[in-house]
Amino acid sequence: MLIEAEQLYRFYGNHCAVENLSLSLDKGEILGFLGPNGAGKTTTMQMLCGNLAPSAGQIRIHSIDLLENPKQAKRHLGYLPETPPLYRELTVNEYLSYCGQLHGLKGKSLAQALEGAKERCGLQAVCNRLIGNLSKGYQQRVGIAQAILHSPDVVVLDEPTVGLDPNQIREIRKLIQELGQEHAVLLSSHILPEVQALCSRVMIIHQGKVALNESTDTLEQHVRASSLILETRWPVELECLTHLDGVQSIKQISEIRHRYRIFHDKETNPAEKIASIVVAKRWGLLELTPVRQSIEQIFVEITQQGKETAEAEA
Repeated sequence: MLIEAEQLYRFYGNHCAVENLSLSLDKGEILGFLGPNGAGKTTTMQMLCGNLAPSAGQIRIHSIDLLENPKQAKRHLGYLPETPPLYRELTVNEYLSYCGQLHGLKGKSLAQALEGAKERCGLQAVCNRLIGNLSKGYQQRVGIAQAILHSPDVVVLDEPTVGLDPNQIREIRKLIQELGQEHAVLLSSHILPEVQALCSRVMIIHQGKVALNESTDTLEQHVRASSLILETRWPVELECLTHLDGVQSIKQISEIRHRYRIFHDKETNPAEKIASIVVAKRWGLLELTPVRQSIEQIFVEITQQGKETAEAEA
């Protein structure tokens, strides 16, 4: 594993910002790291990058203990914070050269690293321009370039597409996908469809704790339809449908139209049986549509449940 974090805690006075958090990440994985504001995402990423010491727990980068050998471990890390650490008075070349020297690159190896990073991030055309004169999209690219300049095994990206226009977002997403083929990438974002499209695994934290940690394949099972919308020309005798295997409950969602929402087990889809009964009873089938749950709905459910629990305990 390229990142192994075990039982991380971080206290600010009496406040526990991160509690018993563990995660692992290997080459070729892109982990979507989600949570509402104040959930502990930035604190966790700062601990993983060695910018903030955990109150308790262990972090290994490429099997190197980050607390015991920070310089050696950080050689394998690239980090783009939410606000890129750019020097606006430098040109792109000057800034990236400076970053490369901080990583210990010299001579030919530095020149090759600069060219590689500029090519991957599409910066060749602006390499001699002042960073302060670049658009937000290009500044974000420069931030990513400094994070991957030394070919780290692990790349941590905090909100890399925030404030960008749709074309810039598309370009940055493509770059992240390419990075995910050769590196382990930890991606924090509030754009949930972006996470679903890019990431191989998703972790949601809330109030400092891990609320969900699943592969996107498993998450697809969570978002799979678990209810149906039924609309008929004539009223339905609900007792004829409630006894079907897998049907949990039925709710009428329109009194003007004969429209119902049928909740069922995720493992059982009673749509075919429902259609047969509606046709046999001559209720006039107008619609029978599965309802999928989005990742946004899952996120809201998890974070709202945590909020309600905290309010109840208070």
